[in-house]
Amino acid sequence: MYVITCYVRKGEMRMYEFDSKEEALSQLKNLKGCTILSEVVYFNDSSVSPVAI
Repeated sequence: MYVITCYVRKGEMRMYEFDSKEEALSQLKNLKGCTILSEVVYFNDSSVSPVAI
């Protein structure tokens, strides 16, 4: 899951959720203001592999 956080004006924030990175990137170009694209990874996702320390 991908989330775009968009700071539009002082004190105003909007968040948008997407299923794919491509979809999020295409919408990122259309948003105005300061934007942050984040990937949300859940511990139990099958796409996540464990890392040994």
